[in-house]
Amino acid sequence: MKPAQLLFEDGTSFLGTVFSEGKPCVSEVVFNTAMSGYQEVITDPSYAGQMVLMTYPLIGSYGINKDDIESRGLFLDALLVKEYIDFPSNFRSEKSLKTYLQENNVWGIEGLDTRAITRYIREKGAQKALLTTDLSNMETLLKQLQEAPGMVGKNLADTVTCEAPYVWQTLEKPLFKVAVIDCGVKYNILRWLSQRGCECHVFPSYVKPESLLDAQFNGIFVSNGPGDPEVVTQTIETMKVVLGKKPLFGICLGHQLMGLALGGKTYKLPFGHHGANHPVKNLLTGHVEITSQNHGFCIDMNSLNANEVEVTHLNLNDNTVEGIRHVGLKAFSVQYHPEAGPGPHDSLYLFDDFIALMKQHS
Repeated sequence: MKPAQLLFEDGTSFLGTVFSEGKPCVSEVVFNTAMSGYQEVITDPSYAGQMVLMTYPLIGSYGINKDDIESRGLFLDALLVKEYIDFPSNFRSEKSLKTYLQENNVWGIEGLDTRAITRYIREKGAQKALLTTDLSNMETLLKQLQEAPGMVGKNLADTVTCEAPYVWQTLEKPLFKVAVIDCGVKYNILRWLSQRGCECHVFPSYVKPESLLDAQFNGIFVSNGPGDPEVVTQTIETMKVVLGKKPLFGICLGHQLMGLALGGKTYKLPFGHHGANHPVKNLLTGHVEITSQNHGFCIDMNSLNANEVEVTHLNLNDNTVEGIRHVGLKAFSVQYHPEAGPGPHDSLYLFDDFIALMKQHS
């Protein structure tokens, strides 16, 4: 197999071998601690512009199937693993992970010391890396890497969003009609809303507020997505207009955009939260939820108006904001992924909270 190197900005490099070849890339490297669910991870649009390193050592063992896909395609730049398994054993498997990555022109690299890379990122913080099969000419490669733009300032939501509005699943007698702002929405979010009787009308991230204030919509949902939240300006402006006029619920990037629309600020985390086992405390109930997470930015709790915005959830690993709600407006959001895919279902009650808000409003 062809050798490959993962080269970081400070000159540190890690060697592996190619099992799926993709397009040349300079991307941010993040590690994901989930022990299963690699298919849902690689089809999550929130990973656009990133290389994903799986800390679990064996990846590929149960293949790929059509039911666990979380978006219309693959948006990550590379999948980095310790050991790739090319002989999947699962009755649901329809193709190998290698075949799926090759079909989508995405790098797959194995043989990497994933523990060492994870420790390196934890110590140095998330940073750009260049993935290449060129093992020489280090000076030129480093210059190319250092001149490439980083994650801060990138509006990636507008690159992964849908091209035109659509209805996720037409319901014969919907209980509610929900306008979904697609910043990189995961299908499992739409599935859970549909199961609760919500007909989801999905709009691009740059939708204007007039389209969402149509009388037919009972509520507005703002999805997860990739990149720097501060530059997703059209979505922020739209949220400012609709706040207070319709019940509003945001997840992940939608949560960060909620904070910005309410006058707060965001900042980049040292290496982000990516995995399916993050403890979050619900400050309203005192309960601790084990959550699925995938984000690199966070709301600055000191930037929020404490008289108007209440922090509802905290991350017990680093005390960062995981949930907020507006005291007077029917608006709330969480940083983590209650829909899971992959991950635990501890937080599914949040979809019921959204339903309750729409019932109150109607």
